[in-house]
Amino acid sequence: MHLFDIVVIAIGLAMDASAVSMAAAACGYAKDRRAVFRLAFHFGLFQFMMPVVGWILGTGFVSYVRAVDHWIAFGLLVFVGGRMVREGVADTGDCLHRDPSKGLTMVMLSFATSIDALAIGLGLAVMDVNIWYPSVLIGMITCAMSVAAIGIGKRVGAVLGNRMEIVGGIILIGLGLKILIPALFTVPDLTI
Repeated sequence: MHLFDIVVIAIGLAMDASAVSMAAAACGYAKDRRAVFRLAFHFGLFQFMMPVVGWILGTGFVSYVRAVDHWIAFGLLVFVGGRMVREGVADTGDCLHRDPSKGLTMVMLSFATSIDALAIGLGLAVMDVNIWYPSVLIGMITCAMSVAAIGIGKRVGAVLGNRMEIVGGIILIGLGLKILIPALFTVPDLTI
């Protein structure tokens, strides 16, 4: 597999994490360096680990993961996004209710945005590609794109005010739909 191919895959995989990072920053959740580090580190770490896990599981597990991966990602993103929208609507002028760079929310977001990386790892196992180089590159690119997205999100949040929590929640729900809808309308391969 060529470097260009790996970089394109990495950028594609990092888009969801970048969108979540931007939304979190726009809501004021990434105010200090520690929060920025937590977001970028966790997204990068999960994007690194999931292809490795997929590669280790190998081809015998592909059908099970493909059957439910979109539902898991959709459920987690809608849960977190719905909570953000609900809190934004009930907001009394303060956007910051819960920090998505901490605790279970951070783990859920990291997992939900990296499920597709698990499938990439399974695909690389089928192609007999050594997983370590692509996984490290995917993790590093995701981390860098998350940091850049946080910088953009901070500017957007300052311009649009503290109701960005609603926008952030809608973005997460949209990401969930983006994962779910194509999976629902994909014709399964019935060849044996």
